[in-house]
Amino acid sequence: MKIVVLDGYTMNPGDMDWDLLRQLGPCDIHDRTAAGQVVERSGEAQILLTNKTPITADSIAQLPALRYIGVLATGYNIVDTAAAAERGIIVSNIPGYSTASVAQMVFALLLEMTQQVGHHDRLVREGRWTACEDFSLCDRPLMELAGKTFGIVGCGQIGRQVAQIAKAFGMQALISTATPDKHRDWAQQHQVKLVERQTLFSRSDVVSLHCPLTPDTEKLIDAVRLETMKPGAILINTGRGQLIDEAAVATALASGQLGGFGADVLSAEPPAADNPLLGAPNSFITPHIAWASREARKRQYAMTMENIRAFIAGSPQNQVN
Repeated sequence: MKIVVLDGYTMNPGDMDWDLLRQLGPCDIHDRTAAGQVVERSGEAQILLTNKTPITADSIAQLPALRYIGVLATGYNIVDTAAAAERGIIVSNIPGYSTASVAQMVFALLLEMTQQVGHHDRLVREGRWTACEDFSLCDRPLMELAGKTFGIVGCGQIGRQVAQIAKAFGMQALISTATPDKHRDWAQQHQVKLVERQTLFSRSDVVSLHCPLTPDTEKLIDAVRLETMKPGAILINTGRGQLIDEAAVATALASGQLGGFGADVLSAEPPAADNPLLGAPNSFITPHIAWASREARKRQYAMTMENIRAFIAGSPQNQVN
């Protein structure tokens, strides 16, 4: 089968090879593909792999050989799954490959805000500690996590992992989920409290977002919601940029209502230079890399191969349409 990879660079920037994929059939592997190049590059493809390059209904209609679309990620909103289903085209995704890495990034952002590691490292390199009269130099407040309350919106694999890490820090973990009955046994087993959304925001010292982007959760964090949070609370978003109202979060940081904001995602990626969060105080942003550890990418590649082999064998897995 002819295989086309539209944007393979993010999964494999050169530290892995594509030999396993090439063993399945002739391959065209592109680092990146512009929207206008999709049909031209995919015309003979029976198997099409994409990470963030959109596969629209119009493109699908112009690809008569296409039988399978593999999304090289967990989120699959870049594919018109309904149009694919109408054509009998299987669409699969890769769930769970980056759970450990994303959870780790949550706490990397949190520890940067509570310990101010980067800031104090700069002071040392600037000679401030060398010139200090005392053995210790600390010019920003530090926060101990033990005894604090960590609120998690969403109870998927990443939300659960984050809850368990928070408990290892001695924090109380709260989770708000749209399907509490589904998760009640797990929560009881792991001593995590399931609470209503408003309770979570009012009680938490730290809130981390791990819910899917839906009409109900779009701009879940707006000016009204921010006012219900504890003054000085910390907000972390490694889910989707559209979960927050970026201007409202920047305003809350400037006023001190929000003590810190850490994010690995923004509403537009790459962001515009005038994104209000880029200049907001106590705002710490990484460029959508939480998923990108080499270990996670190796799992991503392995699961991609498993999905394709399952499709070829006539038993597709991780099908989303």
